[in-house]
Amino acid sequence: MNTSLFPASREAALARLAAVRPADYARSRNALDGAVTRLSPYLSHGVLTLPEVHDDIAARFALNPQHKLVYEFGWREYFHHVWERHGEAIFASLHAGPLPDAAYARTLPQDIRAGHTGVPVIDRAVAELYATGYLHNHARMWLASYVVHLRKVHWRAGADWLYGHLLDGDLASNHLSWQWVAGTGSHKPYLFNAENVTKYAPREWHSPGTVVDRSYEALDRMARHADAVAAPGASLATPALDEPPLLADPPPSGFQTPDARAIAGRDVWLVHPWALRAPPADLPAQTVIVAIAVAEWHARWPWSTRRWSFVADVQSSLATHRWFANAASLRAALADARSVQAIDDPHARSQLRQLRDDIALRPVPRLFAPVERPCTSFSQWWHRTRIDP
Repeated sequence: MNTSLFPASREAALARLAAVRPADYARSRNALDGAVTRLSPYLSHGVLTLPEVHDDIAARFALNPQHKLVYEFGWREYFHHVWERHGEAIFASLHAGPLPDAAYARTLPQDIRAGHTGVPVIDRAVAELYATGYLHNHARMWLASYVVHLRKVHWRAGADWLYGHLLDGDLASNHLSWQWVAGTGSHKPYLFNAENVTKYAPREWHSPGTVVDRSYEALDRMARHADAVAAPGASLATPALDEPPLLADPPPSGFQTPDARAIAGRDVWLVHPWALRAPPADLPAQTVIVAIAVAEWHARWPWSTRRWSFVADVQSSLATHRWFANAASLRAALADARSVQAIDDPHARSQLRQLRDDIALRPVPRLFAPVERPCTSFSQWWHRTRIDP
C-alpha cells in the first residue's frame, strides 16, 4: 500500500466502486491481500452512501441479501443502530468483560504507539496505519486483541488512539468494534494466535516464537488473568516509529473564519465532514454552499494531517466557502441566513443543532430498514431488518 491509496474525490470513489467484485470479496476478504472493497473512507465521509454502493453492485452482479458483502454493509448500520440508542454510553463498557474495567491500564504504552513491540504482526499493523491511514479489518482485530487481552490496556485507550489515525474512522464502528474484541460488547473476548496470522497475512507479518504463538486455550487464560505481558526491552533490531501528530486544528488548507456577509439573506447548504457529496437538486436557487468544521468537535476527536487533507480536498470541490471555527462563531455567522440545511449524521448532529435552532436536517441515507426495538446483538438486528427498497 502507499499514501495515495485513497484519492480525495468522488471520481476516485466511483472508480473504486466499479472495481468491486462480490465473489472475489466473499472468497478472499479475510486475507490481508484479499479483494476487500476499500470503500470505507468514502462511506465514512459520505462521499458515497450505502444505498448507492449496494444498488450499483446489485445492478452488475447477483447480490443475494445474505451475501457476505451485504452482511458487511449491515455491520456498519448495526453499529449506528447501537449508537443511536446508547448515545455517549458507547464510549464506556456496555457490560463487564473478562476482567473488571479497573484491571486495565488507561494509557497506551509507548512501545505500541511506536510499533516497537517485537511482535511483527503488531508492529507491521502500526507501521501501515501511520503510512496509509488504513488497516484491513483483520489487522484491526489483531491489534485490538493484543492491546486489550495481552497488554491489559483498556479498550477505550486503544479505540481513541486508532480512531485518530484512521482515514475511515467512524466512532460507532471503531469503538463498538473494540468493545466486541474486548468482550464488553460481545459474549467472549476475541483472540488470535500466530497460526491465524500465518494463514491470512504476508510472510513479514508472521510472528512465530512471540507472545501470540500459543494455543487459544492458553490465550483465553491470559485474557482472564490480570497480569499483562511485559513490554519489550530497548534492544529490538527494528527502529521505533515516530507517531504522526493528531491535530485539533486543520493544517493550512484553505479553511477561513466565518464571514456573515457571504450568506446574509441567503439560503445555505452546509457540507460537514460526514456528508461530502453534492447538495440535493431540490435546494432553492442560488443556495450558498458552505463547508464547515466545528472546533469543539475536533478538540475532542483530533485527526491526522492525512484525514484533514482528505476532508479539505473534497470540501473544496463542493463548497464556495470553507469555515473552521467554534460553534458560537459559526452560529453568529449563520444567524442572518434565510435558511440553513444539512444532512443529518450522528457525528455532526449535536454540532449542527447548535448552529441554528431552526436548521433543517435531512435524514442520512440508509440501506436497511430501521429497527425500532433496541438490539443487543448483530444477529438480533439482522433478523429484524431488511434492505429498504
